[in-house]
Amino acid sequence: MADATITVEAGACLFKTVVIASVDDEMNVVYKIKSECPEIRAATKGLEAMSLIDVVTGPPCDNVVYKACSGIPHAACPVVCAMVKAAEAAGELALKKDVTLKFE
Repeated sequence: MADATITVEAGACLFKTVVIASVDDEMNVVYKIKSECPEIRAATKGLEAMSLIDVVTGPPCDNVVYKACSGIPHAACPVVCAMVKAAEAAGELALKKDVTLKFE
């Protein structure tokens, strides 16, 4: 399976984060997170491999990625969603299609 990379420019905070998700032979997701945000770096430091099925299923309140990143103090931060989307694409469960939030 191929890696999936998503660049997140989170908005007003001006922090940029790059999420790289890989799926190993045991169907576990391994993340590499490069972020300008100290909160993202702290929340994702030492993140262990997670089962792909656990990463891509369930509501956000029960999701392993959202739980692992629960220390991020900003509820609207798009980085955690990007981590789930990257895992879907790396696991070939979704197409690599851009997601856009746009104020009108």
